[in-house]
Amino acid sequence: MPTPQELRTQNLRIRGTESLISPKELKDEFPISEAATKTVVAHREILQKIISGEDSRPVAIVGPCSIHNTNLGLEYAQNLKTLADEVQDQIFVIMRVYFEKPRTTVGWKGLINDPHMNDTFDINTGLRRARKLLLDINEIGLSAATELLEPVTPQYIADLITLGAIGARTTESPTHRQMASGLSMPVGFKNGTDGSLQSALDALMSAKTEHSFLGIDEDGRTCIVNTAGNPWGHLMLRGGRSGPNFGAESINSAAERLESAGLTPKMIVDCSHANSNKDYSKQHVAWNDVIGQKAAGNASIMGLMLESNLKAGNQNLTDPANIEHGVSITDGCIDFAETEQLLRTAASTLAG
Repeated sequence: MPTPQELRTQNLRIRGTESLISPKELKDEFPISEAATKTVVAHREILQKIISGEDSRPVAIVGPCSIHNTNLGLEYAQNLKTLADEVQDQIFVIMRVYFEKPRTTVGWKGLINDPHMNDTFDINTGLRRARKLLLDINEIGLSAATELLEPVTPQYIADLITLGAIGARTTESPTHRQMASGLSMPVGFKNGTDGSLQSALDALMSAKTEHSFLGIDEDGRTCIVNTAGNPWGHLMLRGGRSGPNFGAESINSAAERLESAGLTPKMIVDCSHANSNKDYSKQHVAWNDVIGQKAAGNASIMGLMLESNLKAGNQNLTDPANIEHGVSITDGCIDFAETEQLLRTAASTLAG
C-alpha cells in the first residue's frame, strides 16, 4: 500500500517542461528600432482615426493565412509595401502576419509553436523568428496585424503589432477578453463560428473594461496584471454556419446591434472563411460587394481582410523540406497578382 507521500496527484499527464526565453531576453536580442517604433506609433494612430471616423479610408488587412517561412513572409511584405504606397490615398494597408493557428481538432499550430513544422515544438526559435520578421516588416514602413491566441504571446511581440485579432473560436474566452483589455493596439473580435454576433458584442463590452488577472511580466515571472480597458475594440465579420454576413443587410444589422449595445458601430469584413464559403477563389465576391457599399457611403465599414500569398491555393504539409515556394500550408489564398488587381480596382472605385 503506497504512503500518501508516494501517491501523485499532480502533473500526471505532463511529459515534461522546458525553459522559455523571457520577454525581456527576446527584446534584448531583437530590440525595437527607431524606424519600427515610428511605424507602429504612426500606424496605430491612423487605425484609431479610422475607427473613430476621423479618417474615412478603409483599412485592408492583406496577407497569408499563416506565416511558415519568414524569408517568404518578408518577400511578400516587400511586394505589399509597394502596393500599399500606390493605394495609400484611398486604402490604408496592413499586412496580415499570423503566427498562431487555432485548430478545430489537431494540426500544425503555427510558426511560434512549431517553427520547423515537424512536431518538435521549438517555441523559443518560433518566438525569435516571429519577432525578427515583425521587426523587418515594420522597418520597411509596413505595419502588421496578427491573431493573438496564447495569452502570454503579446508580451513577446505586441510592441510590433498595429492591429490584434481575436478569432471566432476564442472570442467567447474570458481569458482572451481580459488579455485584449490590456493590449496597446486596437483589437478586433470575430463573430462566432455559427455566425452569431452576441459573443463578439459581449467580448467588446468586456475588453473595454478594467480587469485583473494572472499573467507574466517582462522577466517571464507570473504576476497579477491590472489593465485599463481597451477603447479601440471593433467587430470582425467572417460569416458562419448560417452563411455569409458581408451583405448590406448583415452589415447594417450589425451596426444597429453595436449601437444598441453602446459600442462603436465599426466593423471589418473578413472576405475569407464563411464569407467565401471556404473557397479562397471566391474572396473577390465579398471584397467587391463591400467596397461598393463603402463607396456608396456606408460609414460602418472600417475595413476588409484578404487571405493572399505569393502564389494561389494551398498545399499539404507532408515534407517540410519539400514545400512549394510561396504557397500556403494552411488555408488557400489568392495570388499576389489578384491581390494587386483587387486593391487597385478598389482604390479607383473609392476615388470616384
